[in-house]
Amino acid sequence: MSSPTSRRNSCRGVVSGNRASSECHVRRRGSNCSSGAQPEDFSVSLSQPIFTITLRFLLAIDLWLSKRLGVCACEESPWGSLRPLVRLVEFSGHVIPWLIGTVYSLLRGESVAGQEIMLNLALALLLDLLLVRVVKTLVRRRRPSQNRSDILSTYFVERYSFPSGHATRAAMCARFLLARLVDTASMRGLVVGWAALVSLSRLLLARQYVTDVGFGLAMGYCQYTIVERLWVTWDCLQDLLHMRLTERLNRAYAGLWMAEWKH
Repeated sequence: MSSPTSRRNSCRGVVSGNRASSECHVRRRGSNCSSGAQPEDFSVSLSQPIFTITLRFLLAIDLWLSKRLGVCACEESPWGSLRPLVRLVEFSGHVIPWLIGTVYSLLRGESVAGQEIMLNLALALLLDLLLVRVVKTLVRRRRPSQNRSDILSTYFVERYSFPSGHATRAAMCARFLLARLVDTASMRGLVVGWAALVSLSRLLLARQYVTDVGFGLAMGYCQYTIVERLWVTWDCLQDLLHMRLTERLNRAYAGLWMAEWKH
């Protein structure tokens, strides 16, 4: 039979083990916001080239500044109470509402000029998706460790971080609207402010690094230049569709004529 002392020691061991497991469980729950990825190694050596040292130094600054700006990464963050509002701003720059709104305006447009603008905006959004996907696949930079997966980000956000698709889309759409639709000073300020807030939301939510957003803004600004050079007019689209339809009708007629000739 076990003595009372050994029983007390075993009970203490069980209680301490339960406390340790609960503390570990709480620590794991809290780590969803602050960790989740291996920390990047920015150690440098004087024997390395000056370009490598400079690059590592800039990446270290980028990592430090991105962590300081991620104040809405989760509910426990310093500005965690503003997280729902920041996520709403983030969603306003998502490609899904932009595509839905553009296609709806294109189909329900009453003027040819308006339909032409919406058509090119839809093509610009598709071009943005393609270019961002290509660059992300080539760079393959992981998202910040502070990034917390939400329902929307789990199903509609890629795992790669560079460049920021929201930033490219915000810059391109802002320049598109300023050039084609907005003509008043107040609306121009509203559009520019929206683009800045969408880009800032990616940093506040710790979705991406500062360099991801900065490069995305520059990339989106340049994308509109491509859209402007490849602008598709309504007459050009009608001529293209007419040529395609005429070509298909000629092929069908030739096929029927050959079939009758064989019989």
